[in-house]
Amino acid sequence: MSKQDKKVKAAALAAVAGEGCGIELGTAAPEASKGKGKGKSKGGTTPAIGYVDLREWIEGARELGEIREVKGLSWQEEIGMAAELVMHDEKAPCVIFEDVPGTLKGSRVLVNFFGGKRQNMTLGFPTSLNKLELTEGFREHFMSTLKRIPPKVVKSGPILENVLTGKDIDITKFPTPKWHEVDGGRYIGTGSYNVTRDPDENWVNCGTYRVMVHDEKSVGFYISPGKHGRIHRDKYMAKGEPMPVCIVVGGDPLTFLMACSEVPYGVPEFELVGGMRGKPMEVVEGKFTGLPFPAHAEIVIEGFVHPGNVRKEGPFGEWTGYYASDVREEPVLDIKAIYHRNNPIILGCPPQRPPDELARYRAVARSALLKENIQNAGVPDISAVWAHEVGSARLLLAVAIKQRYPGHAAQAGHIASQCHVGAYCGRYVIVVDDDIDPSDLEEVMWAVVTRSDPATSIDIIHKTWSTPLDPRISPDAREAGDFTNSRAIIDACRPFHWRDKFPLVNKPSAEKAREAMKKFGYLLR
Repeated sequence: MSKQDKKVKAAALAAVAGEGCGIELGTAAPEASKGKGKGKSKGGTTPAIGYVDLREWIEGARELGEIREVKGLSWQEEIGMAAELVMHDEKAPCVIFEDVPGTLKGSRVLVNFFGGKRQNMTLGFPTSLNKLELTEGFREHFMSTLKRIPPKVVKSGPILENVLTGKDIDITKFPTPKWHEVDGGRYIGTGSYNVTRDPDENWVNCGTYRVMVHDEKSVGFYISPGKHGRIHRDKYMAKGEPMPVCIVVGGDPLTFLMACSEVPYGVPEFELVGGMRGKPMEVVEGKFTGLPFPAHAEIVIEGFVHPGNVRKEGPFGEWTGYYASDVREEPVLDIKAIYHRNNPIILGCPPQRPPDELARYRAVARSALLKENIQNAGVPDISAVWAHEVGSARLLLAVAIKQRYPGHAAQAGHIASQCHVGAYCGRYVIVVDDDIDPSDLEEVMWAVVTRSDPATSIDIIHKTWSTPLDPRISPDAREAGDFTNSRAIIDACRPFHWRDKFPLVNKPSAEKAREAMKKFGYLLR
């Protein structure tokens, strides 16, 4: 590790502890670097991300006391059962499953990375920030500028410690769990991302898609229509050409988070992660595909998807909390090489019935991106945004605004529902006044039941972008390939034209609330 890397890592640990680190990583907006903005860390400093791979992230989480090792559980059932228990609890530790019977010696499975204090550590912010402050800090420091630093191609790295080709290829030797009771097989890709290159425009995409083990030398993966990886695949299939793919299993958590976020079309996630860290990501190029993948990844699967090569994939318990996509013919990746570190780690992020870990990490990133999308569309005075965990950060969105003109709430709600971040498989958008915390579901629903009128406050949009994973699509629509749904936009703001005459809220002023907490907060302890 270089001296600069050690400084950055030390700064990150200081930031996690709530100390002022005084180091800028080059990704903050100018005003943020001066200590302004809701998302700033304590001491007015910018966030510091001090890990480059999953193992350094584990060191940071261990410093926080949030790592638990469990030995000897089976991949067939026990790891999935244990994971389901911990991944619903935000305060549960990160768990590393070791010594999995019948699998590669030294290999491990890690689950529940995004919980506790390590949520903030993952994004380089102090643990003192609440979730609204965290998402706002993420937006201001990382998303507003969308600074990009291209990756640096290197000739060596830990991922090349083991390179398996030909008869040595066996993807089944890794401790891939059967995550849910009714899953159709073992899914090595839950905390993974696929690296693909656009055949026409030549840009590299990273996208998170579930990956099922078929046999020793092949895996299958499902991609919903409209996703960037699906657009790439459709282009290759239309040309009658095989699509090169690298699947990163056990990448660093920051890159995984960006790969599962709605990054704008044509923007490579590796470049964004470089910008967020303030230095280029080191990548190596696959010997068969030439695709880049992180030099510090744990496991990488390299191969090709050939036109017409399909196999039944699924079922799989998905992020909606249902087995909605059933079993279908999906493309197969013929594995040409497996790269892995010694004692490799699978990053497991299987979806459960929400709220769960998947909902937690999506909520932070997606809320930041959603606010950015709405503001970029020209809607003023967006106070805060939250993509609610109970809807797995997609099905229920809340937007708080400071009302400025008639129709402001409707404008904010409709754009939230149809901008890139909000458009895929949404259901409800609720717009509230700026005295409501949009991340607090009880406050949001109180606004709905007291400030909205069922007959006049709800707009319905028809034929919007959905997915086969949507459990509410009827059998007839599925048969016809009609994967669309409707959206409800609920205006839960005080009616604009008589908002000044709306009854006062019977709660203390902010000043009185602070005074009460100072005097009587001991009663809550």
